Amino acid sequence: MIDSLLIANRGEIARRIIRTAKRLGIRTIAVHSEIDGDMPFVREADEAVCIGPAPAKDSYLSADSIIEAAMRTGAKAIHPGYGFLSENAEFAERVTASGLIWVGAPAASIRAMGLKDAAKKRMIAAGVPVTPGYLGEDQSDERLQREADAIGYPVLIKAVAGGGGKGMRRVDSAAEFPASLASCRREAVAAFGDERVLLEKYILSPRHIEVQVFGDTHGNVVHLFERDCSLQRRHQKVIEEAPAPGMDASTREAVCQTAVQAARAVDYVGAGTIEFIADASEGLRADRIWFMEMNTRLQVEHPVTEAITGQDLVEWQILVASGEPLPLRQEQLSINGWAMEARLYAENPSTGFLPSTGRLSHLKFPEGVRVDSGVEEGNEISAYYDPMIAKLIAHGATRQEAARRSAGAAAGVEVWPVRTNAAFLARTLDHPDFRAGTVDTGFIERHAADLIPPAEPSERVLQAAARAILPKPGGDIWTTGNGFRMNAPPSREIGVEVGGAAYRVELRYGGEPAVTDAGVLFLDGEAWPFGPPRAGYAGGSAGHSDGAIVAPMPGRVIALMVAKGDRVTRGQPLAVIEAMKMEQTLSAPFDGVVSEMKVLAEAQVVEGSVLMQLEGDQ
Repeated sequence: MIDSLLIANRGEIARRIIRTAKRLGIRTIAVHSEIDGDMPFVREADEAVCIGPAPAKDSYLSADSIIEAAMRTGAKAIHPGYGFLSENAEFAERVTASGLIWVGAPAASIRAMGLKDAAKKRMIAAGVPVTPGYLGEDQSDERLQREADAIGYPVLIKAVAGGGGKGMRRVDSAAEFPASLASCRREAVAAFGDERVLLEKYILSPRHIEVQVFGDTHGNVVHLFERDCSLQRRHQKVIEEAPAPGMDASTREAVCQTAVQAARAVDYVGAGTIEFIADASEGLRADRIWFMEMNTRLQVEHPVTEAITGQDLVEWQILVASGEPLPLRQEQLSINGWAMEARLYAENPSTGFLPSTGRLSHLKFPEGVRVDSGVEEGNEISAYYDPMIAKLIAHGATRQEAARRSAGAAAGVEVWPVRTNAAFLARTLDHPDFRAGTVDTGFIERHAADLIPPAEPSERVLQAAARAILPKPGGDIWTTGNGFRMNAPPSREIGVEVGGAAYRVELRYGGEPAVTDAGVLFLDGEAWPFGPPRAGYAGGSAGHSDGAIVAPMPGRVIALMVAKGDRVTRGQPLAVIEAMKMEQTLSAPFDGVVSEMKVLAEAQVVEGSVLMQLEGDQ
């Protein structure tokens, strides 16, 4: 058995691995960047080594620094977690060449499945059904356009070396293809250093079904059933569940055995996930489920599989890496109940899900569910890494019970001043179509109006805020400026400030109490600063109607499409900002001329920075 383990990752997954390793009596070593020195995973490890500055390329992606840290601390093995170097075959080879144990897939398997086009060709040879598309070597714009036209729109452009939702574009017409291809290539180069793409037929009623597989060095391969990851936004998973709703026993058997067949085709060892795309227009059918790709690592959503099988997948990884056989045979594995995972992100749904950064002055997670988090109250959410705050995992005897517990957990999240998607998650988990199992990858876009909380406070929020500022027993009712009157009727109007704007609220008695902390109200996953109205304050906020093009989030200016003196039209793209794996395109608000440029390409900017100035046509 491995006796010491270095975790080449950070945050939530590092804590997750440390937890299992400590239970097994394994000494743990954390590596961290300079700005991560006070993070919980660093404190919880038995030993920690700083490996570089904040940018991932200088720390968590520095193979030299990580291997040197392992050798210096006497680690026997390296666990890469997910993301960063977890699917880097060269890194895996360097680890083993250094005499260390690699707790991951063999380098040959990573290579075989790492490039999507090569992986599909290999699966075709192994008899695994794949989605129709183009996997050719000719990457010219003209050839790709012709192939897309031949496949028929909509088509999906995917980076050959892609993953995690990066380097993917849906194209609905031939006219859109050139711009989408250029954007996809730019993102692919930035994320993976490889601009090559493949094309797939876009399935109009798609379900994202994936199967957890595990292999060992003794030739055994099993599956631990399927997960449904169809709830996605911009190809990023939001809510995952296991098992998949609507999956009957015969379809499950066919799909899971196909996953095992795919894993055997690359002599797979360790934890892996075979991802399928399903045409669910007539329900889940085995003949309409195609191989999409393989992730040769542990998945973010592995806790739902752990919940329904009762197994610790990190423990399985360590056992397999130690040369032991799989802990259980296929016939010993079974499904128990239902589990859901909701990803809590530092982002603001009401502003198009732009990332939110800052210090977590207030952070409270719900009780009664599993919470895998990389942060604690007082930690900083920076623009350097993934914006995930936590994963909320609920288990129940039935799907409805799991959904109800998940929705309650999301609604009970308290975070301030960093903005989160908690209310969005709660609304999604409570939506009647989700509860009915009517899900596909277009669910969020289709129901956005119901799922995204409005920017303005609801009547329920206003009522809760108004009740919260009422004088408590023994308070000074004579100096509280809330409209209190001794002879007031059972319902009365009082002033309250919520979210920086002043409101008059017709207070209704008998409302439910809300959680408040230091002038912030937490309700249904939302957070609202509130208090008595300030004297003479009219509320509202100023916009940028003067033609200033402002950075909506902190990040890097990765593209400038205009220069000083250029004439622009309303809606024309002006600049692209990237932060936390997200690109945001800024467009012209009106027809006019670029009168001044304030930044250069590749500049780092803070939220609110003026990038350029426009002058409107008279």
